Amino acid sequence: MAEIKFAVWNMEWLNNLFTGGSNGAPSVFKDDDDFADRDKKVTIAKRKADIALGLAHIDPDLMVIVEGPNKTEELQLLFDELALGEWQCFIQSSKSINGPGRTDMWSSSQCVGIAMRLDGNKFDAQTPMRIFDSMDENNEAIFEASEPFWMDIGTDKIPEWFRFERRPAYAEIKLADGEIFRLVGLHLKSKGIFSAHEWSRWWAMADANRERLLAQCRQFRMEFLDGYLRDDETKDIPLIVCGDINDGPGFDTSEMKLKASGIETLMGSVWHPDLALGNALFDRLSEKDKKRLNFEDNSTTSFADPIFNHTYHRVWIDHILYSRNGHGQWVKDADILRQIGDDGPKYYQISDHYPVVAQISL
Repeated sequence: MAEIKFAVWNMEWLNNLFTGGSNGAPSVFKDDDDFADRDKKVTIAKRKADIALGLAHIDPDLMVIVEGPNKTEELQLLFDELALGEWQCFIQSSKSINGPGRTDMWSSSQCVGIAMRLDGNKFDAQTPMRIFDSMDENNEAIFEASEPFWMDIGTDKIPEWFRFERRPAYAEIKLADGEIFRLVGLHLKSKGIFSAHEWSRWWAMADANRERLLAQCRQFRMEFLDGYLRDDETKDIPLIVCGDINDGPGFDTSEMKLKASGIETLMGSVWHPDLALGNALFDRLSEKDKKRLNFEDNSTTSFADPIFNHTYHRVWIDHILYSRNGHGQWVKDADILRQIGDDGPKYYQISDHYPVVAQISL
């Protein structure tokens, strides 16, 4: 039985590390004494050193990167220089029209990526990773599911136009013993509001953000996951769906108006239990916390309260979901890494999200 260590990590604005790439010039890291954040507190050199420390501690065989750089060559450069071993990397670029009836295009940043370690002999030597570019219309299922779409998501019975800010990264992974599974990396609409607004305007934006997030979850569930788990071509291939979903279980105040949860919509309906996805971080909870639906131990990031100073909320928005068609409990031992070693730095000093890890056994 093959076993690999899998990780998903929102690494926070990796595209700030790079420069160049225009007019055919290769992308390179910015100068070490340049700054990696908008506050000009962390230099490129310090950021690179922290990332290298984190990657060495996580020590993954396979990893989904959220808020990655804009190009595959940049993610490849990062892993070549900062991670141990030999890697194959991929960044899913993302473009879409700017609105219905328009032809001008919008390109995303903070793209989703995949990195696979090749020198550990865990993957097939010839074709370890088969990429399904979600920008390529020949990859019909993932392309169609991530195209802009119309959906009636509110209470006004009027369909609205939505798009994915970042298209999903989708790949088939082949292990050294020939076993395969597929992997989807997602980064869905943020619910955050990061500037000051009059209070009624703040609530209007909060409601709109929840509508967009729920629309994305519903679209991906109906147009990709339901088909994947039913179609003869894919229904027996285990699937992981992971990333920064920007939503946790239950309803917040805005979601109560919609009577729906984004992550729970993505995981599936109780009316179709055969199509529902498991949640590896739920599995890690104690039986007592599972029974009470107490998710406090699963927080993967935190944010400042928009009203009260010096108050932070810890939330669970990063997930590893898995199909039920693998061999037994094929995704297991999930964990949230919060600190590097017993006396090393906290992961929040490297990124605003904690890495999530699990073992995959096929």
